Amino acid sequence: MPRSNRPRGRRREPDDDGLDLARALTGRLHTVTKRDGVWNVQPVGPASAVKIYVCPGCGGDVPPATAHVVTWRADGLFGEADDLAARRHWHIHCWRIRP
Repeated sequence: MPRSNRPRGRRREPDDDGLDLARALTGRLHTVTKRDGVWNVQPVGPASAVKIYVCPGCGGDVPPATAHVVTWRADGLFGEADDLAARRHWHIHCWRIRP
């Protein structure tokens, strides 16, 4: 009997796994512990970066279409809404070298 090269499993739809392309390209929200506390870190891809931000690490601009990270406290004292309102946009390198 000739061999079949067709997959035998169920056919997957492109959206079957629940991930969208933007999230796959930018990364997932994760938590990082630094010297001054616990931080939420959300990577932002170049396609999603549409404004100019000032990096608190170096004081330089984070221009549009530049991949970077957005961070906010995960253990703040004033609640999640205030922590999210105080989020900052960092160059990836500046965030990595921050103690």
